Amino acid sequence: MLRTRISRPPDRTVYGSGLWLHILRDQLQVGQQEFWQCVNGGIPPRRSQPVAPAQSIPTEVLYLLKQRVGLSDDQLADLTPDSAIERLRQYWTTGQ
Repeated sequence: MLRTRISRPPDRTVYGSGLWLHILRDQLQVGQQEFWQCVNGGIPPRRSQPVAPAQSIPTEVLYLLKQRVGLSDDQLADLTPDSAIERLRQYWTTGQ
């Protein structure tokens, strides 16, 4: 969805192209071509389509690995969901 709000000039003059481009670029975060494709063809701009996140590690698992196991943020960033759970299992079984 593309949505923005601007006030109307008090003397009913038209807005210049500079303001139009500012609204497209800074508020709607689209180019002119993407804007008109959305308006006329219903094609959503690329920025409005959510990117599917990669498999993520559950927050509780991250918390336990950081607080109990003592892993650093860099170590946590390198883990996959499966390896994070396996590391937590290792801590629970061996204490290390």
